[in-house]
Amino acid sequence: MSVGATVRRIADVAIEKAAHPYALLVRSLVAGAMVGFGVLLSLIVSTGVTTPGIASLLMGLAFGMSFVLILMSGMSLSTADMAAGALAVLQRRLTVPHYLRLLAIGLIGNTVGAFVFILVCAAAGGPYLGALAERAATLGAAKADQPFWTALLLAVLCTWFLQTSMCLYFKVRTEGARMAFAFYGPFAFVIGGTQHVIANVGFLGLPLLLPLFHSSAPTATIDWGLGSHGLLTNLCVTTLGNLLGGTLFVALPFQATAWLQER
Repeated sequence: MSVGATVRRIADVAIEKAAHPYALLVRSLVAGAMVGFGVLLSLIVSTGVTTPGIASLLMGLAFGMSFVLILMSGMSLSTADMAAGALAVLQRRLTVPHYLRLLAIGLIGNTVGAFVFILVCAAAGGPYLGALAERAATLGAAKADQPFWTALLLAVLCTWFLQTSMCLYFKVRTEGARMAFAFYGPFAFVIGGTQHVIANVGFLGLPLLLPLFHSSAPTATIDWGLGSHGLLTNLCVTTLGNLLGGTLFVALPFQATAWLQER
């Protein structure tokens, strides 16, 4: 499949989502929960692992299946739509207001879905206390404490990895190859220590929620607000970085390549 055919196929997906906003909301809710599932698994497999590289590798292997579940089941991840919708806008098949609505619905649905999943995990406690709670608090603080430019650029790298993988997912034909490319994107961005807005709902939300239900859980050094260590601050910065990465570093060069090949 040519680059032109690939980017048109990706844009078709964004256009279909934008045309059915209520279905998009439900798909986004489910996808958000799937991301939360990936967060939980990545914390479980890396708890107690003292070698940073090995811990990151295990986290990537566990988290990678979340994007496979999302793409293969037809659910919707807002960071994927950042690139897919931008391609549709560049092709003049989707207006900017509809693109922004697509992103807004996706982000709201993904955030709520991931938060509800993490909320259930925090309320359950049990195996998610003790060493895992300590691991969640440490990792959440590390993500929230990063300076603005560090967090922003790591978020750019995240969707650069993730959405390039998505483009290859739509290019290949076999189910096995699609699963491999769907797996590679989140596998790469987790191992690289980058910032993903929906994943951070889980990574920062879990250490904040656990102490609300269990007094034995460690108190997080982060907070919910817009301060320098706040969850909302991190989500705003990573949303901007993810948007820049998906549009400037994936959608634009892929679409430019298609135009140049056509000419």
